[in-house]
Amino acid sequence: MHIVKPKDGKDVSPGKAVSARKILVKDEVETVHLEIAPGGALPLHTTPVEVFFYVLEGSGEIEIGSERVRVDADTLVESPKMIPHGLYNTGDTPFRVLVVKTPRPQ
Repeated sequence: MHIVKPKDGKDVSPGKAVSARKILVKDEVETVHLEIAPGGALPLHTTPVEVFFYVLEGSGEIEIGSERVRVDADTLVESPKMIPHGLYNTGDTPFRVLVVKTPRPQ
């Protein structure tokens, strides 16, 4: 059994408002725990693999291509590869999201 808490994952944070920690990395999958502070954002970017976002806590907005939707806890959102996507905390509490990329980007 392998157990990892987000605080023990590899820190790959892109800035002060976003904490990003890799908590599982295998050839077939990469899982990142994101915590975005109120008012913070992970700006639009693309990935060469399929991604899905599972909202753990809080609320915010997820933008994929030309669509931007409000989401809250217990919501899963799929994002196709090579389509720009971004996450935004529009609330007043942390926005925690599990990001799963499959297969793991090389």
